Amino acid sequence: MIISLLNQKGGVGKTTLATHLSGQLASQGASVLLIDADPQGSSLDWSQRRIQSGFERLFTVIGLARETLHQEAPAMARGVDHVIIDGPPRVAALARSALLASDLVLIPVQPSPYDIWASAEMVALIQEARIFKPAMQAAFVINRRVSHTVIGREVRQALSEQPLPALAAEVRQRIVFADSVAAGALASEMEPEGRAAEEIRLLAAEMLWRSS
Repeated sequence: MIISLLNQKGGVGKTTLATHLSGQLASQGASVLLIDADPQGSSLDWSQRRIQSGFERLFTVIGLARETLHQEAPAMARGVDHVIIDGPPRVAALARSALLASDLVLIPVQPSPYDIWASAEMVALIQEARIFKPAMQAAFVINRRVSHTVIGREVRQALSEQPLPALAAEVRQRIVFADSVAAGALASEMEPEGRAAEEIRLLAAEMLWRSS
């Protein structure tokens, strides 16, 4: 199973979700490969910080920001249970390659009008990719939602007007996510019983259900 986190808009939290979903799947006993397809290499940076901080390696992280990703990723997927792709922003050729490699595409969006407007470009790329890969699934993920705000409540209504579904599971804006990135850790390692860890568990469960 190859799952990509993609959005042409930067700063939507793709890397945080990619590392946390990879960690959640690994903690459930799955073998996971995280492919960093972003030329900025944020997932690789997180992995390096994890080693420096002395945390156990839960899954493998490699860099593969190449337009041949759709040709190389399927062969890599045969050796593991799941491949997670942390996709690039604003690089159409790389994004298309990641799309063609994927069984499921998750589009993280923050609850802001700018994110909703920018999602149209990603939807268009997905519709284009489905010409070549019609079985590919895709869905929005509401990320960094701020509680008790009007836009936070309205974002789901706005996404309902898009041709792709939005997952029920949401991830909210929480300090522990920023702290975990700085330490190369996961929210579940810093606050095992915290709300952030539960949100990632629910997101992973719905992601697996959606991809089955």
